[in-house]
Amino acid sequence: MKITFLGTGTSQGIPVINSSHPVCLSTDKKDKRLRVSILIEWDDYTYVIDCGPDFRFQMLRADVKKINGILFTHEHADHVAGLDDIRPYCFQMGEVPIFAQQRVLDNLTERFAYIFESENRYPGAPSVKKIRVGDVAFKLHNLEVQPINVLHGNLPILGYRFQDFAYLTDVKTISKKEKEKLKNLKILVISALREEPHRTHLNLDEALRIVVELNPERTYLTHISHKLGFHAEVEKTLPKKVFLAYDELEIIV
Repeated sequence: MKITFLGTGTSQGIPVINSSHPVCLSTDKKDKRLRVSILIEWDDYTYVIDCGPDFRFQMLRADVKKINGILFTHEHADHVAGLDDIRPYCFQMGEVPIFAQQRVLDNLTERFAYIFESENRYPGAPSVKKIRVGDVAFKLHNLEVQPINVLHGNLPILGYRFQDFAYLTDVKTISKKEKEKLKNLKILVISALREEPHRTHLNLDEALRIVVELNPERTYLTHISHKLGFHAEVEKTLPKKVFLAYDELEIIV
């Protein structure tokens, strides 16, 4: 299974518009972060987790020829705002399956009403197939996917486990029950917004405490704000087997 980090930034990306923060002015490519998303490929299948406002450019940059579906973590704009840009894949394959909690499907139906209306549809609108995700593991072709229920502040959102790989973004807290689903991982991807505490996101120390508790073989931190610091400097401070993810990073699980 191959994982490509399409974006590793927070909701504003890095650089932030009109910011003079030193990280936003950095010339290091690893300090340029699009909104958070990953591409998962195995056998002949290709899925995306989240479809934010940078989706079009991310697909072009990664030269993604096809997708089999999109898994959503939650409904915030930096995770769903690119939904209209799936049109070329719809023209190629027809309906694109989208997987999400019922609340998120309802939100998308309201936000993108022209996509979901059954009568008098705009002829160029994307075509999607809504698939509700609950607590139970489900199959994507020959691969089992386990939803992981976490909290983004007070908002229940989803992470996903694929075999020995798990992806958790926008996390603040994880219950003991859900942590049981995250044992014996080869690779954990988890968000770490900045050093200072945040009401709805893990900061760096909180994320590292979860890493110690879950003890995966390797961890990559994502959903990174410019306030965390320069990529090269922060990575030097991280524990062994913990790394900052960066845009276009590819890993094999």
